[in-house]
Order: sequence, then structure tokens, then C-alpha cells
Amino acid sequence: MPVLEGSAVRKGVEDNNRSTCGGAGRKGLRTLLVSLAIGSAVALGGCAGRPGTDALAVNVTPEAGAKPVKVLVATTRMRDANPGVLFNGERSEKLDFASVTLTVPPTHKTGQIEWAKQGAGNPATDMVVRDAVYRDTEAQFLQELNADLAKRPKGERDVFIFVHGYNTQFSEAIFRLTQMTHDADATAVPVLFTWASRGKTEDYVYDNNSATAARDNLEELIKLVARSNAERFSILAHSMGNWVTVEALRQMRIDKSLPDPKRIANIVLAAPDIDVDVFKSQLRRFGKPEKPFVVIVSHDDKALKISDLIAGGKQRLGSYSDDRELVSLGAVVVDMTDVKSDGDGLNHGKFAQLAGLRSQLRQTLEKTATSGNIPASVEMDQIRITGITPTMAGSMPGGTTKPVTATTATTTTGAAIATSGATATPQ
Repeated sequence: MPVLEGSAVRKGVEDNNRSTCGGAGRKGLRTLLVSLAIGSAVALGGCAGRPGTDALAVNVTPEAGAKPVKVLVATTRMRDANPGVLFNGERSEKLDFASVTLTVPPTHKTGQIEWAKQGAGNPATDMVVRDAVYRDTEAQFLQELNADLAKRPKGERDVFIFVHGYNTQFSEAIFRLTQMTHDADATAVPVLFTWASRGKTEDYVYDNNSATAARDNLEELIKLVARSNAERFSILAHSMGNWVTVEALRQMRIDKSLPDPKRIANIVLAAPDIDVDVFKSQLRRFGKPEKPFVVIVSHDDKALKISDLIAGGKQRLGSYSDDRELVSLGAVVVDMTDVKSDGDGLNHGKFAQLAGLRSQLRQTLEKTATSGNIPASVEMDQIRITGITPTMAGSMPGGTTKPVTATTATTTTGAAIATSGATATPQ
């Protein structure tokens, strides 16, 4: 979520607070959100901007060094008439599906997204789309998911679901999942759940309502994955996508439709744009999870500071500092405050940096969870992890990453984290 720390933002908040109804309040909120749009340009100045309207146009130009990544899509977005867009930011009445194969260029830098500056891009230097097909029914989606799972050996038939956040175009969401899948050297089938964000800073309220409307659709997707031949699945949600995710899981817990916990590898909440009090209420109803939720926080997240202001000064979960309280609720806290964010002036996209370190993180969790005396917290290259429990042993999906040797894990440096930072990204 973009941010501008200064008088324009404060004026927007003050104008909005003067009136809780009528035109004055709406004008103040819009002033604030427009200020955030300006702030985005300031904070992210010098970065690559955003993908164009033809960023997803199919490009079949051969490139020997490009690596393919196939992503299955489940979405509440409307289909777009422009083949370079595929899905826009308007809401669909039902869940829709697609299958998209992209390639990552041989010049790719860990943590970054190389989208084309214009046109369909160059596979030697840009992420490009090789193939994109709409799937009209749940049955078609499920058939393709099972076919992709069958290509993997037993023990590695896992699914990885990514739920993006506010102010995110479809192209940005699928590029981000492609980057994380590639950088993690993942073998799990990547599935993008993308809700109808307009990808505009000033449409915060629209996006929030779209996220709320998508709760049942994410529940539908989780049930589809549970019906598939997947051995286990994980969910990674970012920013406002956490609201969709936690609400969907809460609903499934209440109606007793939550999949067997043994099939849920990890629920990861990255930079959650959720009111802390709301999260506590959600978990009280959900109950302490059998396997802790992983909550990724950063106390220097500027985007969440603006969310605090919009929410009347109520702190967001993604910048909460009481690790012990979160652990008592059933969470493992991954604190990335001390990690340098390379190219992200908002410090809101640090979660993407973990993809390049997934093997090391997996080994750290496994080693700590199986130790006889688990410490209150452990540190790994400027990342502090609090609340590891024995239930996390073996929780990382076997098919998610290739194994890492002990030598590799122990020789990784803090600089490696910094250089794997995400560039300017949607929130």
C-alpha cells in the first residue's frame, strides 16, 4: 500500500475526521487516498513502475535460458477483452478460472520482477506469458490441477495458494507468484487466488469491499483443492489478502468444512492489513490452530502505518510488536524488521524476499521444532522467529523446495537477504 508521510496525508486524515457522514468526510478520505497515490511515486521513485495493458500478451519467441512456471488461476475478477490483460479489476458474480504459463528470464535477479517496459516483452530479459487459457468450469480446473499433481512424485504433490493484497492488478499478482515460485525452487503447484482489486490507490474502499465479497470464493477454492489429489497445501496471503484468508478459514471452522489439518502444511499471513482486535476476535472463534499460523511482521512497514490512520489509529497485525500475545493465540511470528528492503521504499513487500531463503528457513524450523529444548525465539540472518512448536516438525511441504545441505544453510549471510529484496510491488 503506497504511502506519503507528510502534511498532505495528515490533512486528509483531519478532513475525514471532521465529518463521519456526508460529502465532507468522503472528500477527506479521497484526499488522503490521492495523497497516498502521490506518495507511492515518491517512495518508489526510480523503480520500474507498473505493467502495461499488454504485459500478459502471449509471446512465443524462443529463449533457451528462460525457465517456465505454470500458474493455475482462480479469480473473482471479470475477464477482459484485451488478451494482454486477461482479467480486470471489476467483480465477477462467480469464481472463474485460467491456466497461464510464464517464463522467467536467464538474467532474473532473486526477489525482483522483470516485467516488460512495453509490449509483450523479451523472454531473454523479461517475464513473459507463453500460454494463457481460460477454464470455464470447476471441473476443468480440478482436472488440470490433478494432471499437474500427477506429474510430481508421491510425497511432493503439494499445492501453494497465493492471495494478494490491495492495489494489485492481475498481471502484478501473477508476476509476483511466478517470482516466488521460481526463487523458492518450488515443486508445489502454484495457484493464484486473485480477487477484484482495481489496482488503484484511491480505490481502497472498493478493494476492501471486493476482498470481503471474495471470502466465500476463497472457501470454494480451498474445498476444490481439498477434493483434488493434493497431499498437502499451503496458503500465503499478503496485506489485505489476509482479511480474505482468515475470514474464509474462520467460516470453514464454524461450519466444520475445514480440511484435515494434516493436509494443511502452512497458513502464512504476510504483512497482514488486519486490525489486531479483529484478528484476536477471529482466532477466538477459530480456536487455537492445530498448527500455528505463521505471521510475518515488520515494525517499519510504512504502508501499514497509513492503514492505522485510516482505521482510526488501530494498529495492524503486520506491524504488531507483542510477539508473546500472538504466540499465545496460536501463531509463529517471523519478524523481518531488521531486514533491509531492496527497492521497496514502503517496507511492505519484504515477505517476497523469503522465497530465495525458503530452504534455509525450512531447515531452521525443522531443526528447532525437533530439538529437545525449544528456545523462545531463534534468529536467522536478521530474521527473528518466535513461537516455534513441535507441531511444525515436518510441516514444510516435502514438495515445496529441493533439500538444502547444512553447509548451505549456515553460510547464508545477511547480505544475501538484502540482495533478494523485492522491487517496487503492488500491495
